[in-house]
Amino acid sequence: MSRIVSYRDLEAWQSAMDLLLRIYEIASQLPHVERFELASQMRRAAVSVPSNIAEGQAYGPSARYLHHVRVALGSLAELDTHLEAIIRIGHLTDQTLAPAFQLVRQTGRLLHGLERSLKLQQAAGWCLALAGFLCAGTALLLS
Repeated sequence: MSRIVSYRDLEAWQSAMDLLLRIYEIASQLPHVERFELASQMRRAAVSVPSNIAEGQAYGPSARYLHHVRVALGSLAELDTHLEAIIRIGHLTDQTLAPAFQLVRQTGRLLHGLERSLKLQQAAGWCLALAGFLCAGTALLLS
């Protein structure tokens, strides 16, 4: 596994950027009546996913990073709903949107993995802090 220096090194961000491009293509295929409604919401949600990954990573391993990953997951769920709405309304077919749904699933898996990793890092930090506190307390008792 290579070292993560920037959000650009994260597979979740790279996948989210691929999804963003796909969503912009889909939005351009929607009827004119949807250009300022559903298409606009889709583009905003698509931009939100990699943007939140990048912003969270910039904070470093912290609760804020985890928060931004969860916001990205929320935007991803919103986007999944938009795609489903397009099918149910009848603007595009599920075959046309299959590659986008695949990218949504892939990005979701990567984001959930990132979330798990951040939770483990956070838990490890708490354990180290608690161990340090217990060791200091024991030292005081023994002295």
